[in-house]
Amino acid sequence: MKRHLSLMALMACHGLSTLAQHADRPLYQARDLTAENMFSVNIEGPNFDKAGNFYVVNFQRDGTVGKINTKTGAGEIFVSLPDSSVGNSVNFNSKGDMFLPDFKGHNVLRIDMKTRKISAYVHSSQFNQPNDLCINKKDQIFASDPAWASNGGQIWRIDPNRKAVLLETGMGTTNGIELSPDEKTLYVNESIQRKVWKYDVDKNGNVSNKTLFTSFPDFGLDGMKCDKAGNLYIARWGKGVIAIFTPKGELIREVPLKGKNCSNLIFGDKDGKTVYVTLQDRKCVETFRTNIPGKRY
Repeated sequence: MKRHLSLMALMACHGLSTLAQHADRPLYQARDLTAENMFSVNIEGPNFDKAGNFYVVNFQRDGTVGKINTKTGAGEIFVSLPDSSVGNSVNFNSKGDMFLPDFKGHNVLRIDMKTRKISAYVHSSQFNQPNDLCINKKDQIFASDPAWASNGGQIWRIDPNRKAVLLETGMGTTNGIELSPDEKTLYVNESIQRKVWKYDVDKNGNVSNKTLFTSFPDFGLDGMKCDKAGNLYIARWGKGVIAIFTPKGELIREVPLKGKNCSNLIFGDKDGKTVYVTLQDRKCVETFRTNIPGKRY
């Protein structure tokens, strides 16, 4: 009986320790994961594969994808991109393939995670500078496509047959792009114009009913991600905060970071409640804890 109780106690303690591994971390307080200057100034696009491996673009230099240890902060080059390509975010489809918007080569690249073979999934002379992606459950890719020199932009949908469909043009500098958890709303921001737009998305991936979600009087906008409750986390480039909004466009809070030029973010860890943020001025990754997991958890 004592042995049985002891076993139960051990199991309970193990469970508690697993649940409590982040208990010492206050919510919404940023700390460093990696050392400064581990990445180029174009550090961007953090993301996790299904196995929990963490990837960030432009590790050590432009044109790479780094694989980063989330416990130690150490990293290694996972792949180097060909033809002077530079990735701007990391995304995965349902099959586990990695996709990167290549803002120099007018491509969306695909990486086979087993062979690490890199290929152009879609190339178009109509692309400006593909910047960020989000992928729905049907493996349709939504891409922001700014033209920084003219402060313009557009958005695309890339279907599984690799056909690129122009959803809208004549926009401002389109940057962060994200789908709501139910995939019925698409959020797109314009960095220079400091506006966030939302669209209705139908079952075929077409967008309509463009409305202003929120706008800002200062600083820039970059990557965006939703949590499971549909709240939108927006990287405020230059201000050094992650602004969190309800689905109705109400500001909940701003999470201060150590760096100022936050470029993108992703939810991670087993419970999905750690937010990983890329900082371009510090060239590193910071993290903070939140009380709601990311939409994929």
